[in-house]
Amino acid sequence: MDKHREVVITGMGLASPLGHTPETFFDNLLAGRSGVSNITRFDTSAYAVHFAGEIKEFDGSEWFDAKEIGRTSRYIQYIVHAAMKAVEYSGLNKGKLDVTRAGMVLGSGMGGIEVFTENAGALETKGPKRVSPFFIPMAITNMGSGMVAMRLGWRGPNWSVSSACATGNHAFASAADQIRLGRADVMLAGGSEEAVCAASLAGFANMRALSRRNDDPATASRPFDSDRDGFVLGEGAGVLVLEAREHAERRGAKILGILRGYGNSCDAYHMSAPLESGEGVCQAIEAALKEAGVAKSEIGVVNAHATSTPLGDVAEVKALGKVFGDHLKSMKVHSTKSMTGHLLGGASAIEAIALVMTLNSGDVHPTINVVSQDPEIQIDCVPNKRARTSARFGISNSFGFGGHNSCIVIERGG
Repeated sequence: MDKHREVVITGMGLASPLGHTPETFFDNLLAGRSGVSNITRFDTSAYAVHFAGEIKEFDGSEWFDAKEIGRTSRYIQYIVHAAMKAVEYSGLNKGKLDVTRAGMVLGSGMGGIEVFTENAGALETKGPKRVSPFFIPMAITNMGSGMVAMRLGWRGPNWSVSSACATGNHAFASAADQIRLGRADVMLAGGSEEAVCAASLAGFANMRALSRRNDDPATASRPFDSDRDGFVLGEGAGVLVLEAREHAERRGAKILGILRGYGNSCDAYHMSAPLESGEGVCQAIEAALKEAGVAKSEIGVVNAHATSTPLGDVAEVKALGKVFGDHLKSMKVHSTKSMTGHLLGGASAIEAIALVMTLNSGDVHPTINVVSQDPEIQIDCVPNKRARTSARFGISNSFGFGGHNSCIVIERGG
């Protein structure tokens, strides 16, 4: 492994409740717009929660014909869109490329959960002959990665990861390792989720993980606020193009950022609750900083996991305090989820895009809905109004059910 083989970011693509291009997405974040509203995809009257970060306007016809759309899960449509747009953004679609050295790691927390529940219902009520022959390809979490490869013809390393909300960061780490190991020159990496569906909503609501602020959905996701009562379900996908620096420079690509390091750990504690001491999170952040070779004093921005849960937000801030000490007071620690809801397997993927754009522009999007900041959370969470930063380095945290902790370190482009 050549640890000195620098992994740079040359492309970005996404599908989100706040738009389907990085520019639209980031403009909406800076404006403090919420992508959370009442669900329109199905009748929620029998459910305890009626709202989500639902993607209401998405046209997959650029990548799929009418027949394909009918037999392709939404999570696959989202990731194909994000990946193909990321490739366009990078300019890799315009020149020659050794496709045997171009691959991808594109994951999902739950894959085609909507088609899974539909076909399980058909089996139960109508019998085995009514189960779709496309059921398995539509449901499995690796099919998004496979579909993207089919469209691009890339034949390098290719698989998916599935680690709940940490999926995107784990995909970045896994893909970057292929470049560092010399097995690939270019890798797509990210995650996707189609979580706004009946089964997901019922499951998360019944475990009392979701906010129940049905009277005002746009203010329901309120990380760091004293009155937070759970996360908001979201959906979408995000993809980064990762590339060996020498490969990117040889083709004259614009370098948007540098993936300097990553750290992963496990709480080994509980299936859904965080370790309240934050020890596992500390371990992941420390490992990421060590691998990146970046001093703690150089980190200026944290795109926090910050889901708006009573336990999780406090545990994350405790961990940040243990790692950064007094320097935490001078850092911007904000939450994209305050506006998008929680995209689960797609969360850290779109949040990495937000971090890249923050570092390059110097604009830090707000954490909205901070009415009364929790006194246990003594940070600059960029409450309700955008801010500025001159930071060269930032981190993005993501933690998944099962105790999976992940952190990536990004340096601004150039």
